[in-house]
Amino acid sequence: MGGPTINDAFPNLQGETQISKDFDLYEYLGDSWGIIFMHPGDFTPVCTTELGAAASLEPEFDKRNVKVCGFSCNDSSSHLEWINDIKVATGFQVNFPLFCDPDRAHATNLGILDETNKDAKGLPMTVRSVYIVKPNKQVALMMTYPASSGRNFDEIIRAVDTLQLTQDHSVATPANWKPGEKVIVNFPLSDAAATEKFGEDGYEVCKLPSEEGKDLAKHYLRFTEDPTLSNSDK
Repeated sequence: MGGPTINDAFPNLQGETQISKDFDLYEYLGDSWGIIFMHPGDFTPVCTTELGAAASLEPEFDKRNVKVCGFSCNDSSSHLEWINDIKVATGFQVNFPLFCDPDRAHATNLGILDETNKDAKGLPMTVRSVYIVKPNKQVALMMTYPASSGRNFDEIIRAVDTLQLTQDHSVATPANWKPGEKVIVNFPLSDAAATEKFGEDGYEVCKLPSEEGKDLAKHYLRFTEDPTLSNSDK
């Protein structure tokens, strides 16, 4: 069964966490952005470092109005024991909810079980996906990692920054973009619309061989300043 993809509604996870017996994901997220981290199981080495990394970034998530939720196919007592290990191993306390799915019902619904990777009981484990969810509960971005590769949390934070920027402004972000760097004028905008949006000298056209000598209503690669910068920052 296929799980949610970009622009689909992320299913409301209702059940138990290490904190609550009646957890409701939608209620927890409220009007915030959300990040849901899938883990194949408790006491797994790579995921131990990842949850510690997520806990260490709590101030960065708070600044971006992002709430974090973990997900693993174990019960709450197992989660609590694992969280103690995570604190010792990484120095950071996991305060966000870690959803319990011991019977894998939610993992099956989400389509995230890996039949080639099974636990000691022979049950399939979840793939290590990340879902970034918008305040309207739609999936904005997905990343899936193999069991052997730890997630890049710098990229996850950067992805949140680009998603929030491009939702609020008529821009896109180029490869390897970081906040404060130039952005791309949204492709659907004509040059006239871009001028109206950004000003007469508010963007620059990249001179490209395919467009040379043509009278175009829209050049396809145009750069402008990060619209979140104040004039004193530019």
